Amino acid sequence: MAEQRRKFEPEFREGAVRIVMETGKPIAQVARDLGVGEGTLGTWVSRARKASEGAKTGGLSESEREELQRLRRQDAEKLKRIKELEMERDVLKRCMVLWVK
Repeated sequence: MAEQRRKFEPEFREGAVRIVMETGKPIAQVARDLGVGEGTLGTWVSRARKASEGAKTGGLSESEREELQRLRRQDAEKLKRIKELEMERDVLKRCMVLWVK
């Protein structure tokens, strides 16, 4: 016989997640108190944590974060190369001054 799934209101889900996150109680204990399966509540909590992390990172997806890191590395490499070229230029200027004298 097929198992019938229970439906939970979004407000109930948010409240259960808030209890876990704000009180620091274990998911298993809160699930027993509310009459919800541990796995179900665990899924709700993990989704809420991922959503809050997404808000902290500005809503960037994983691929966007990777691209941002790649671009930052490229910028750092370019800045390093610019510094090297400036040093070479300064050395050549000094050499020209000495050569002219």
